[in-house]
Amino acid sequence: MTDPTIDINGKSYMTDAKGALVPVETIKAQHLLEDEVVRKVMGFARELSEQIARFKGHTFEDLNAFQTLLEQEYEARKGGAKGNVTFQSFDGCMKVQVQIADQISFGAELQVAKKLIDECLVEWGAESRSELRALVNRVFAVEKEGQINRGELFSLLRLDIADERWKRAMDAIHDSIRVTGTKAYVRFYERPDPTAAWQSVTIDLAAA
Repeated sequence: MTDPTIDINGKSYMTDAKGALVPVETIKAQHLLEDEVVRKVMGFARELSEQIARFKGHTFEDLNAFQTLLEQEYEARKGGAKGNVTFQSFDGCMKVQVQIADQISFGAELQVAKKLIDECLVEWGAESRSELRALVNRVFAVEKEGQINRGELFSLLRLDIADERWKRAMDAIHDSIRVTGTKAYVRFYERPDPTAAWQSVTIDLAAA
């Protein structure tokens, strides 16, 4: 844990949020204690973050090395074209899954789709189901500019509605989707015996 105090002419100071030097003796005891606790916890958090980063790197190195061996022996990868693959222990009680997911964004066509959908809902009036209106509201209820509820959006695309304007709106949504890259995810599972259900090995701090 780093020492936040600064000694000047034999007197201890701490820097506040505005960058000013404040004599330690004038800072309330609870604020000093809070600073100490935060610095202690952050020290552990940095160490854990670095450890997880190293673990992730070593994990992909080991799995990629195994895939390289398979390529040499069979001249083909264990995974599919997108790289999704599952590795399992011989006793069937542990497995590691690697998933490659597309990272997507949405173009200006999405706003055109929203306008067409709104026109449909207005025209249908009371005939439009409240569930449909709620779904549309959830899709376009953005918390930050440029973000959208993607899960609900794909639920919207699965609806079978014959209206031609609605179909044009769905076409616009399809055309708005841009694949900007891919990201690899690795997940870990275990179970006490091969007949039991898989249990996730939690590494995500929020889910621990």
